[in-house]
Amino acid sequence: MTRNEPGPGAVPGPGPGSGDRPQGAGRLLAGAVRHTGGRLSLLVALMVLRIAAALALPALLAAAVNAVLHGRSGVGPALAWGAVTTAGAAGDTLMAPLGVSCAAYGTRWLQLRTVGHLLGLGGRSPVPTGEAVTQVTQAAQQAGALPVAVAEWGVTVTGSAAALVALWWLDWRCGLAFLVVVPLTVLITRRFVSRVTRVQSGYLAAQSRIAVRLLAALSGARTIRASGTLDREVTRVLAPLREVSAAGYRMWRLQKGTVWQFGLLLSLTEALVLAVAGLGVADGRLSPGELVAVAGYLQLAFPAVQQVDVFFTLAQARAAAGRLAGTFAHPGVRYGTGAPGPGAGAVSFRGITVLAAAAEGAQRPTGSSAAERPTGAPVLDRIDLDIPAGACVALVGRTASGKSVLAGLPGRLADPDEGEVLLDGRPVRELAEDPLRAAVTYAFERPALLGGTVRETIGYGRPGLSEDTVREAARAAAADGFVRRLPDGYDTPMERVPLSGGERQRLGLARTLARSARVYVLDDATSGLDTVTESEVSAAVTGALAGRTRIVVAHRVATAARCDQVVWLDGGRVRARGTHAELWRDPAYRAVFAADGAEHGTPGPEDAVHHGTGEEKGGERYAGHRGI
Repeated sequence: MTRNEPGPGAVPGPGPGSGDRPQGAGRLLAGAVRHTGGRLSLLVALMVLRIAAALALPALLAAAVNAVLHGRSGVGPALAWGAVTTAGAAGDTLMAPLGVSCAAYGTRWLQLRTVGHLLGLGGRSPVPTGEAVTQVTQAAQQAGALPVAVAEWGVTVTGSAAALVALWWLDWRCGLAFLVVVPLTVLITRRFVSRVTRVQSGYLAAQSRIAVRLLAALSGARTIRASGTLDREVTRVLAPLREVSAAGYRMWRLQKGTVWQFGLLLSLTEALVLAVAGLGVADGRLSPGELVAVAGYLQLAFPAVQQVDVFFTLAQARAAAGRLAGTFAHPGVRYGTGAPGPGAGAVSFRGITVLAAAAEGAQRPTGSSAAERPTGAPVLDRIDLDIPAGACVALVGRTASGKSVLAGLPGRLADPDEGEVLLDGRPVRELAEDPLRAAVTYAFERPALLGGTVRETIGYGRPGLSEDTVREAARAAAADGFVRRLPDGYDTPMERVPLSGGERQRLGLARTLARSARVYVLDDATSGLDTVTESEVSAAVTGALAGRTRIVVAHRVATAARCDQVVWLDGGRVRARGTHAELWRDPAYRAVFAADGAEHGTPGPEDAVHHGTGEEKGGERYAGHRGI
């Protein structure tokens, strides 16, 4: 079983989402509104001014018509009408870019919040990578449009209500005629929004499944080509496309059906109201100018119930916000506020139990109640283990014996279901994030190399790292030679650096060595190196980390032999502990490396000589050659 680096999510830096409590859709959207920087308030003010101008226009037009019909000058009302129209047009011009800006700022905050929370979930996040990508790129964008849509709908409804009041003020019969259709429009609107929300949720879910399958296929592209299953994989990856298409067609059918229903209903309403107003003119209740005003206010009253596009945006945003809230329902790691006590990196495991569900991805906050904890077979079962400060200890065991899970506990890449992990006598769950990251650092079998250049990659997380420190770390990891041969040396952009698996491991190891930590966890960090290079790197690392605590997940015989002590895990428990030379006498211990050889590479000729019988350079040599 290979160990990929959990990536920056397992070691989340300070930022949004890390350690936050779960947030619902409402809290997320409220946060997006707060982070529009006052733009939304300005937008709402412009909307209100536009509605006020629109409400003034029918009255001014009615005044001008009545003035002309009665032989008076209509220049004043006409000029006022023109001024108000111009002001409304200017407001519309400002509102368009301001609305886009509000949505962009809200989206940006949601994306940052979502990314921060996803990274804060740790390396065994319960959210699939494809789902995470679609939430950041699509769901956050759709949810970010909700505050503007709600503001537009709210102001429009207020304006429509004011227009309806004006209708009642002109002639209560006209207002009553309009209200006849309001219950029907409300019913149609609620049904439309509810149905579109459900369909949009299915649409986003299907797209997420495509993304998850595509990422999995891309990671196994060589296997797919070698197996001749390309067509089958394309079919499998795109299978949810039928659901995406069906959901898309369903949304358009809903929109089309709602548009014609609103169109028919509003046309009948307009005919009814104007007929009532016309009878009012004939009876002398209304003047011709007031008839014009009725027609104007009628048009202003309609938008509250005919904004199908706004309702569609609201439904999409609600569905997107619901998916984001589902991600935030998974709590991130909750850090303490303390710092490690005095010491040089002593690590203690007390009664550690980790269940299968936790090891496979259920990330829970430390201290969660028993009801919140997953159930499953124990990967680690009541482990009690002390690692002295400055010691180099190898974790050895068959695949899935819990080596990487145990190694991830000191740095809180995962939390145990039961028990406590202590660093220099203090529980790691009580430590603040930054002190913990400074005290415990990791090197992985498949490191995620982050940074714009090679130099930034080695110094990732430590922007002020000196040139000498970067080069010393690279030399210790046997990376300086191939880095110097690159076109721009340490300043070569990472996208221009073709790396083998071993070179990636050396850069990842250099990044770890560049940190001054109490505890170094090397999770099979040299498995991609050949025997000679590994021996050179191990010797350099031993010198660079002399006196530092090292926890080494080992699959190679030579790696285990170079450590001071070996902890042999079997069935989730510590089966034995001792030096490699002592344990090598047990055939079952030797069988562990034989079983892993098929996956991690059989020992080279040098390893075979040194470990075949324990004679010649065997047990004594490795008992005396300590460190890694």
